[in-house]
Amino acid sequence: MVVITGGAGMIGSMIAWHLNTQCHQDNLVIVDDITHETQWQNLVHRKYDTYLDKSQLFDWLSKHSDITAVIHMGAISATTERDFNKLVEANIQYSQHLWKWCAETGVPFFYASSAATYGDGNQGYDEASIEQLRPLNGYGYSKHFFDQWVLKQVAEDQPCPPSWAGFKFFNVYGPNEYHKERMASVAFHTFNQVSDTGAMKLFKGTKTGIEDGMQMRDFVYVKDAAAVLAHFYTTAINGNPTANGIYNIGTGQARSFKDLATNVMTSMGREPAITYIDMPQDLQGKYQYFTEASMQKLRDAGYTQAFYSLEEGVKDYVQNYLMQEDRYC
Repeated sequence: MVVITGGAGMIGSMIAWHLNTQCHQDNLVIVDDITHETQWQNLVHRKYDTYLDKSQLFDWLSKHSDITAVIHMGAISATTERDFNKLVEANIQYSQHLWKWCAETGVPFFYASSAATYGDGNQGYDEASIEQLRPLNGYGYSKHFFDQWVLKQVAEDQPCPPSWAGFKFFNVYGPNEYHKERMASVAFHTFNQVSDTGAMKLFKGTKTGIEDGMQMRDFVYVKDAAAVLAHFYTTAINGNPTANGIYNIGTGQARSFKDLATNVMTSMGREPAITYIDMPQDLQGKYQYFTEASMQKLRDAGYTQAFYSLEEGVKDYVQNYLMQEDRYC
């Protein structure tokens, strides 16, 4: 039985989708803290045994011994969260508790880190540069702290899960993100804005050398993110796990927001129409102008599957989900 925390979220529900459809596994336990009124719909197409509120998980775990892995995607993921105490409880302490439980019981543990840990990118986007990183917001720091804590457990020979990996997700977009509101991808916002107004608003350059709409991101389709997690899980339970460590999940190719928005409109059958606005005050000084994942470590770990290109991912998302009556995967 696989426990997926954050299982009603975008990435978590798509991991469940991949396990259901590609791995033919239905004995899942979905754990989440659903607060958005429509988020439950991320689960309507899933096959799973049990749903738990996050507050119920540890009591439930104490009564079950048939857990094959914990896939920990649950977190406060808003980069604008200002209550650091909430971030500590949800993103650090809860994760530490799960890690220790997996170490004590011998259960593989796979968790979500974030590309937000890389900060402004001055130290590059290589997983090995962790000690020099300076995240730009509390969310990024909470993820960075847990990464550092995990590596300290390993370095000090503390009890660890038999197989574990952390994943620094870059800019994930795709089905089942509809509850994320402001934190949803620019692909989703583009589709909605173009549907409503005929055009998309992107940020002006604001930084020397950056043209309007040309801020760059490593956009990764959520189906690829789910496939990587499933690969690590299946290799672990089949007795040939990949190397323990922290891995990037991106494509290795930065693309501009202008490229992303243009591809959304093209996939909608619309002529590209973009206007440019000032960056909100609460993002200034806390904004990543460029991200691009180094993918060598993941490839060296044996993950050989090709990633969707931006054009392929956007087309699948727009035409097979956003333009359909039922948008949910």
